[in-house]
Amino acid sequence: MSTPFYVAPEQVMKDRADYARKGIARGRALVAVQYTEGIAIIAENPSNTLRKVSEIYDRIAFAGVGKYNEFDQLRVAGVRSADLKGYQYSRADVDARGLANQYAQILGQIFTHEMKPLEVEILVAEIGVDASSDQLFHILYDGTVLDEKRYSVLGGDADAIAARLAPELVDSVPNLASAVKLANSALAGPDRSLVADDFEVAVLRRNGSRRAFARLDDAEVSNLLAS
Repeated sequence: MSTPFYVAPEQVMKDRADYARKGIARGRALVAVQYTEGIAIIAENPSNTLRKVSEIYDRIAFAGVGKYNEFDQLRVAGVRSADLKGYQYSRADVDARGLANQYAQILGQIFTHEMKPLEVEILVAEIGVDASSDQLFHILYDGTVLDEKRYSVLGGDADAIAARLAPELVDSVPNLASAVKLANSALAGPDRSLVADDFEVAVLRRNGSRRAFARLDDAEVSNLLAS
């Protein structure tokens, strides 16, 4: 009987992490920015059919980067979980923190026990009654949860995009037009130029109503970039 081939657990985890990061880096990034009246999520996404940003529940949005089919399965699971919890208990009991913890468990379980990790990073954003209660949870491929403030960057080249974005958000909270233009500049970088058709933009508006999620069409995005 032959001896099983041994690989150190540390090497297995490293290989899985490298595999997931490479898959995520092949996709396009997205940025979430807190603005004066809510949270804007701006994704580089020239497709008119596949959505990176969606509504999960009343005041909660979901965004994903990496393999579309994998993060869309997570989106559907989140919608079902939120609907079930809201139906069984109360709509007020559904929050971004609980959803982020569920996603962290799913991603962590797959990363640890399955042969192939999911090649995704996801964002769960919730609009609060005021800016201080807004929530941005960035969940990595291995289930790590980052509780972020003011802004969040997901996807390939995230460090460089964050380095371009962060200095512009130090002193003040931008309005929606400024937030979209800052995200455009950060995502494009010094060597590219992006137009409205290259983006998917959605917002969570602090409008006092139960439904806070809205998509912006190309005309609205063009007006914001031109303002």
